[in-house]
Amino acid sequence: MNSRRDFLQKIGVSALALHLAPLAGWANNTTNNEKTYDGKVLRVAIMGLGSYGTRVAEAMQSCTKAKLVGVISGTPSKVKAWQSKYGIPEKNCYNYENFDNIKNNPDIDAVYVITPNGLHHDQVIRVAKAGKHAISEKPMSVNAQQGQEMVDACKKAGVKLLVGYRMHFEPKTLEVIRMRQAGEFGKIMFFQGQCGFTIGDPTQWRLNKQLAGGGAMMDIGIYAINGSRYMTGEEPIWVTAQETKTDHEKFKEGVDETIQFQFGFPSGAVASCLSTYNMNNLDRFFLDGDKGFAELQPSTGYGPIQGRTHKGELTQPITTHQTVQMDEFAGIIFDNKKPVVPVDGEEAVKDLKIIDAIYQAVKTGKKVDIKLS
Repeated sequence: MNSRRDFLQKIGVSALALHLAPLAGWANNTTNNEKTYDGKVLRVAIMGLGSYGTRVAEAMQSCTKAKLVGVISGTPSKVKAWQSKYGIPEKNCYNYENFDNIKNNPDIDAVYVITPNGLHHDQVIRVAKAGKHAISEKPMSVNAQQGQEMVDACKKAGVKLLVGYRMHFEPKTLEVIRMRQAGEFGKIMFFQGQCGFTIGDPTQWRLNKQLAGGGAMMDIGIYAINGSRYMTGEEPIWVTAQETKTDHEKFKEGVDETIQFQFGFPSGAVASCLSTYNMNNLDRFFLDGDKGFAELQPSTGYGPIQGRTHKGELTQPITTHQTVQMDEFAGIIFDNKKPVVPVDGEEAVKDLKIIDAIYQAVKTGKKVDIKLS
């Protein structure tokens, strides 16, 4: 497996919780295409035409509230291929040097930045200055300071900043959250998040400190960080962490191979998590309360997400994560819709503050307090 994209497998499919009636039309692409929608459509340009950008583009073909209308890439051949495949006009095509000119293009509402982590900060700020809504893939940046600068820039420009937290719309995940909020698990005691795969090509950007901002933590570990928050319904107040590195040639200074980290929460609940680029078969969340439990495995892959609780299997219809995400983003941008779990820049800064604290705990070997407010 050469990347997170390979590890997380093929097109995302998951389930719809019964309480999410408005999303029922996304049970499959046929139903989705038959839905009538006469509201405002979010017109999106994708920046970064790699494997995940391609996945998002494909998923958007089934959207009812969002449409792919533009591309930004440094590779002319990719631009031409996308133009042909998705019917994108020449006037909506840009490169990394001239994309500031989107400010003069009324046909683009938002730009989805799907480039290496280390580039998000500058690119999102440029998008904001061009007066367009910004969508950033996660992690939003390489540290909390840069993340806050992105939030501030978008606020100053009067545009919205959203982050590609597709799991925040995943129906089995939302059902677990609903059950927890309803008290069906009782007092939450413990969360476990395991995220990892064996990474391939040692020359790829994910193993480049400058481009990635780190190693496995910045790529796959963020799922356990974010998951610990929405699964428990609390924010961590301290962290301890330990790094293991077996291949110093592949995982150079500042590029983590494996980190185990532990959180403490205000209620007394604790979490034990693992982020790695050196082990396969790790994509599992487990939540334990004094009255019940929930397990998702796979928990964050593109699909199908599978889960069970003390009440039995979680069984809902199939959706494509990125299709639902982009349609939901349209509602957030145009109608100020409030998702069950936030997907805005402030949410992403919290994850970045936690990542900063994890790296500090690894470096010092000490328990580090976390302050998210």
